Amino acid sequence: MAPATVTIANGATWQDVAADRQRYRDTTISEVHPPVPELSLEERPLNTTAIPKKFLTEEEIEVTGTDVEELVKKIASGEWTSTAVATAFLRRAGLAQKLANCITELLPKKALTRAAELDQYLATYKKPIGPLHGVPISVKEHMGFKGEDANAGFVGWVGQVPEEDSLILQYLWNSGAVFYARTTQPQTLMHLETSSNLYGATVNPHNTTLTAGGSSGGEGALVALRGSILGIGSDIGGSIRSPAANNGVFGYKPTCLRLPSDGWAVAMHGAESILGTTGPLSTSLEGLRLFSKVIVDQKPWLRQPSLTAMDWKSSAEFFPDRKLRVGVIYSDNVVRPHPPILRALTELVAKLKQSSNIEVVDWNPWKHDLAWSIIASLYFADGGADVKAAIASSGEPWLPLSKFILLDNPHVKEHTIASLWEAVSAREEYRTKYAQLWNETARSSPEGRPIDVILCPTGFGVAPKLETSRYWGYTSQWNLLDYPAIVFPVADRVDAPEREKPFEYPEDYKPIGEEDKYVYDLWRQNGAEGYKDAPISLQLVGRRNHDEQLFKAMQILLEEAGLPAAVPA
Repeated sequence: MAPATVTIANGATWQDVAADRQRYRDTTISEVHPPVPELSLEERPLNTTAIPKKFLTEEEIEVTGTDVEELVKKIASGEWTSTAVATAFLRRAGLAQKLANCITELLPKKALTRAAELDQYLATYKKPIGPLHGVPISVKEHMGFKGEDANAGFVGWVGQVPEEDSLILQYLWNSGAVFYARTTQPQTLMHLETSSNLYGATVNPHNTTLTAGGSSGGEGALVALRGSILGIGSDIGGSIRSPAANNGVFGYKPTCLRLPSDGWAVAMHGAESILGTTGPLSTSLEGLRLFSKVIVDQKPWLRQPSLTAMDWKSSAEFFPDRKLRVGVIYSDNVVRPHPPILRALTELVAKLKQSSNIEVVDWNPWKHDLAWSIIASLYFADGGADVKAAIASSGEPWLPLSKFILLDNPHVKEHTIASLWEAVSAREEYRTKYAQLWNETARSSPEGRPIDVILCPTGFGVAPKLETSRYWGYTSQWNLLDYPAIVFPVADRVDAPEREKPFEYPEDYKPIGEEDKYVYDLWRQNGAEGYKDAPISLQLVGRRNHDEQLFKAMQILLEEAGLPAAVPA
C-alpha cells in the first residue's frame, strides 16, 4: 500500500486526514474476497457477538473458532491451508470492524501472499516453517510495520512510515506468522479506552454502550469477536489487561524487558522512568504462553540488548509437589470494586478454598494511593510537552480521557533532573517495601513460604460506559512494581440485578475518597442493567521476572476452580 498522502504535512486539515484514513480502512476491507457482508449501524444489536456466525460459512466459523494451539496442528498437518485460514480471519475481522470499530486497516494482499508462500513451503518440505506456521496475528497500529502508516493515534503523525518491521514482528514472521489486521488505539496511547479523532470510539462487542478498554482496545474487541485469536498489544498502565478484561479474553502483561519493544511509534520515546511492555491477547491461556515462548526462544536480547537475557522456563519446574499459595485483594482500599467484580472474586475464592492444592490468604494492600501518585508523576516527565506537541501539530481537539490523564492530572509536572531522580527513588523505595511485604507473608506459612501470586480485580468494574474509565489503580499498581500479570475471564457475565444484591454497596455507604465517589456514582447511575452482558474477568499477578511461574499458577488455578483455559467459540 502507498503511504498516506492526505496529511497535515501536505496541507490537509485534521478532519480531512481522519476522513482519508477511514476511507483507506474501508478500501482495504473491500479488497477481501469473498466480500465482507455489508452491515449498517442500525442493524447492530447491543450485543454483537453472535452476528459473525450469521454471515460466515461453516468452514470459516470452524476455522475462526479454533484456538491457536489447535490451529497450529491443523495447518502443520495439511488439514487446513494457510490461505484458507487467512481468508477466514480476514472476513471475520472485516465483520468485526463493522460491529465494534476496531480496525485501522486490513492487509489482504500481504496476508494472502504470505499464506501462499507458507502453503508452498509446507508442500515442498513437508514441515512447517516455524512454530506459528500460518497463524494469523493481529497487530496494534503503533507497532512499526514496514511500508505502512504508524500514527500512534495522533492525526499529525499520519504519513510516518517505518523502514522496517518492529522487532517483535520480525521474530513472529520468522516463526511463520501471517499479519493480516492492524487495530485501533486511542489518542496519546494513554487511555483505558480506545478513541481517537482518526477513527472514533472502539466499542465493546458484548454491549456497545460500553468501552472495549484501552489502549489496546482494538485488539480486545477483535479477539472478542474472534476476528483474531492472537494479537499484539502493549501495556504501561493497563493497556493489555483492561481490553482483555473488558472483552472477556485472555491477556498477558509480561515483566518489562522480557519481550521486544524496539520499533514502537510512541511519544516520549526513550523515557525510562516507567517502561511499557509488549504482550499478547488471545482466546486461550495457551495462546499467550505459546506467543511468549516462541519469541523468547529466539533470544531477542541479542538484537535488543536492553532485554533480559533469560530463556523461557518449562512449567514443569514449578509447584511439582506443593500447594499454590494465593494472596487475595478484594479492594485496593482506594476504590471499592463494583458488585459484579466482588461477586466473581468471592465465588472464585470459595472454590479455591475447597481445593487441597491451593492455600488462600488475604493480602492487605499497602498504600495503593501512594503508588498511583508515584507512577502518575513519572508517566510524563516532560510535563506532557511531547504529547501536547503531537496533538498541537494537527490542531485536532483534545479528547476527554486525554485531558483526564494529562491536563487534569495533579501529579503531572515537568521534572528537573533532580526532581526526576527523587521520583525514581520514590518508585524504588515503594518497590522495595512491597517486596518486603510479600516476603513477610512467609510468616503465616508452616513451611515458611511466601505467597506465590496475588489474585485481584483488573478494574473497578466490568467494562465501563464510554468515557468513564477514570481510575487506573487496579492495573497501574503492577506497572509501578513491574510485576507480570495475566487477565482471565471467569465464565460469567452481568445478567441480572438479583445476582449482585449480596455484594451491593451498603445503603449508608460513605465513599473512601474522590475516586471512589466517582466509581460509586457510576454504579448508582447504571446498576447491573447498565452493564448487561459485560464479561467478568479477574487478574493474577506474579513477582517480577517470575512470568513462567505465573503461567503455571494460572493453569493450576483454572483447573482447581473448574474454569476453562479458553474462551468458548
